[in-house]
Amino acid sequence: MVFLPQEVIIKKRDGKALADADIAQFIAGFAAGTVSPAQAAAFAMAVYFNDMSMDERVALTKAMRDSGTVLDWSDLDGPVADKHSTGGVGDNVSLMLAPILAAMGIYVPMISGRGLGHTGGTLDKFDAIPGYQTSPDNDLFRQVVRSAGCAIIGQTADLAPADKTLYAIRDVTGTVESISLITASILSKKLAAGLDALILDVKTGSGAFMPTLEKSQNLAESLVTVANGAGLNTGALITDMNEPLASAAGNGLEVRNAVDFLTGAHQDFRVREVVLALCAELAVMTGKALTQDAGKLLAVSALDSGRATQRFSIMVHALGGPADFVERMNDYLAPAPIVRDVFAKGQGRISAIDTRGVGMAVVALGGGRATPTDSIDHRVGFDRLAGLGAMVDPRTPIARIHAADESSAADAEKRLQAAYVLGGDLPAHPLIAGRVEPKR
Repeated sequence: MVFLPQEVIIKKRDGKALADADIAQFIAGFAAGTVSPAQAAAFAMAVYFNDMSMDERVALTKAMRDSGTVLDWSDLDGPVADKHSTGGVGDNVSLMLAPILAAMGIYVPMISGRGLGHTGGTLDKFDAIPGYQTSPDNDLFRQVVRSAGCAIIGQTADLAPADKTLYAIRDVTGTVESISLITASILSKKLAAGLDALILDVKTGSGAFMPTLEKSQNLAESLVTVANGAGLNTGALITDMNEPLASAAGNGLEVRNAVDFLTGAHQDFRVREVVLALCAELAVMTGKALTQDAGKLLAVSALDSGRATQRFSIMVHALGGPADFVERMNDYLAPAPIVRDVFAKGQGRISAIDTRGVGMAVVALGGGRATPTDSIDHRVGFDRLAGLGAMVDPRTPIARIHAADESSAADAEKRLQAAYVLGGDLPAHPLIAGRVEPKR
């Protein structure tokens, strides 16, 4: 029988379950151009309103994976793993996690993305490093993974291409927030990367796309269930984003923060706990450790011994960055013209932070994108960000601003001040708010 994409749309519009073959043919047709963008938009809207069962989500994820190349790492002498974060502010975890895992004997071919809305993107951070190639060809990508143990790059054109095109349609049709479509979008790229294990860092709180714990838990459950249903060993941690994770927010500043973390010059407590917890999960999932405690000890050793710093340095240089980037970081990361302290309007204990507001202040400085075509100023942002519970007054700043000009500095300063609430009760926000084990 001739495949008619409108029949799939009508089924889902009417709330009926789709067969695996329906989904596979629809996505294959979309990738080939026989299903139109208008039909894909109608399909996305039908899914948005009527949702998908877990079986349908698995089928959609596989179909999007199979729209392009699936990488094969069977020539490597160790397990292959990755991490995905749902996005936050000051979330530079990938920069430390990948080299730590590499130093533990776990290969990490990390396919990362750019900033979205108020959240920073890992690729935007690496663009702050002169010469670093975020879009290498496949041969170089494989070579760097083999030599450094890790490579952090962007999505290539042949990895889950249907996802890239469908996401662009969702972005302009009001269907981004569908958990079914989010799940398939995230996981199709990870399945195409040819991994043995995946850990998900699902954010919750004022700076997360899923601001409530219930919504974050639902997303984590969906991702873990679908990934394991599609054959990828996957678990998740739900971590707090009611304040910026690191004390820096902004691309070049987060790179500085990450290098200081790796070398031991400065380590934010919250960042260290999240990084080590995620590494410990992957150590168990890949068979490198029997328990999370044992996995954490392996990660601590890889970090504190300097082996992770060496892996980071090798990766940066192999992908075109300076060979001495770690040693001469401040020579390569250009400073912003304006650097000054920001003070709260009043004094007292910080009881709440609108973390999304902090992220939007970085965007206002030029450190993020208001539209997809905007260029980014990698110099700008905030560092020395005060966290929840800190006491501030007219002599104790809430942050230090890095700006390109006085106009953007003044605007971002007001935004940051508005994001900080002083006085009142200090709610308890567990750093690791939940855990979803792999579905074996």
